[in-house]
Amino acid sequence: VQLQATGGGLVQAGGSLRLSCAASGNIFSIGVMGWYRQVPGKQREVVAMITRAGITNYGDSVKGRFTISNDNVENTLYLQMNSLKPEDTGVYYCNVLTRFTSTNYWGRGTQVTVSS
Repeated sequence: VQLQATGGGLVQAGGSLRLSCAASGNIFSIGVMGWYRQVPGKQREVVAMITRAGITNYGDSVKGRFTISNDNVENTLYLQMNSLKPEDTGVYYCNVLTRFTSTNYWGRGTQVTVSS
């Protein structure tokens, strides 16, 4: 599975951004898709996840502000980020966990910077 994330950028606090992640390759193996973020000196943390059945889960810090969704026709994962805070700053990575082999695939990160 290949993943290409886009949509990062610089935004002021309170603003919005939408990240996209286009998946290609063996998409039928995809079980769970998600977004993670990482800041220097910290471990990569889960932001949001969505299962093949459409069940979503969010990190506590983004609940009520971020929405994960996917377009199964376009094979694209989205992350709508609203009410952004400076602490949302980081590199955001798209992730896929496959159904049968539990293999993780990562896209190249996209930088999100929220200014105060």
